Amino acid sequence: MSTRNLIDPELLPLLDIFPQLELSMANLPAAREQLVAMMAAVPIPPSDVVMSERRIPGPSGSPEVRVLVYTPPGKNAQRPALLHIHGGGYVVGSPDMNHVRNQNLAGELDCVVVSVDYRLPPETPFPGPVEDCYAALKWLHGNASALGVNPAKIAIGGESAGGGLTAALGLLARDRKEVPVVFQMLIYPMIDDRTCVNKNLNPNTGECVWTREANLFGWQSMLGAAPGGDGVSCYAAASRAESVAGLPPTYIAVGALDLFLDEDVVYAQRLLAAGIATELHVYPAAFHGFDMMAEAHVSKLFVRDYHAALGHAFA
Repeated sequence: MSTRNLIDPELLPLLDIFPQLELSMANLPAAREQLVAMMAAVPIPPSDVVMSERRIPGPSGSPEVRVLVYTPPGKNAQRPALLHIHGGGYVVGSPDMNHVRNQNLAGELDCVVVSVDYRLPPETPFPGPVEDCYAALKWLHGNASALGVNPAKIAIGGESAGGGLTAALGLLARDRKEVPVVFQMLIYPMIDDRTCVNKNLNPNTGECVWTREANLFGWQSMLGAAPGGDGVSCYAAASRAESVAGLPPTYIAVGALDLFLDEDVVYAQRLLAAGIATELHVYPAAFHGFDMMAEAHVSKLFVRDYHAALGHAFA
């Protein structure tokens, strides 16, 4: 069925220019190049925020991890920090594509943002991507003083696959007990491989931008196996966690037409049932990635809401 008539009219221009992702092993290099070209065309506004590129120690026996560090102007030795994890269905993307958003976030909230260039599946399937993110989290915490960061005010957050890795990282940090995480921001997170085999999904979700077919390819690449089976680690698919107790306060945002709607709402319900302070936003008439249409009213609401939530967590 077509859901175009359900979409917020202000979002339709984005849908009309956004390429439909038809992912496969054969066209994955071209899809990655296309995304790089799209991001290169985005104008970068002037900012006093300083961005630096670092190479930090990776997981044991693995390569170094590239991170981008955004630091606001002025001297402040006790800024909060956000470890940001980019999206891309686990198979495309880089921290560079969130440059403007992270630059704005650092400036507006006076926080340090560290964005992780984790290794991508299928070349590096689970656990490589989440271990890269964990290495970056440990580096951020261990170098807090040099970065001007308060080690007690470190949040984690990301979009789509980055939201999925954020949720997995939250569980990993909880269980390893090495780094305290004050807050997790899950922006339309990709957290449940079983969505690929679920026959009872909301029929209005998953037609636009990130489809069921793309989701299947993303999860197959991440897991190195068919999704939906037994034995999938919660550090790959956070919805697989037996318990969500002990996780930090959580913010979840998703569009009502997003393929991830069902899994995200269920995860929020589980967090609430476990007594985790949880804020859930479902944006009407919005598809996956709707916030990229910056001039749309619903996208402005999204930016307002997540900035407010993160600012409150830092305060």
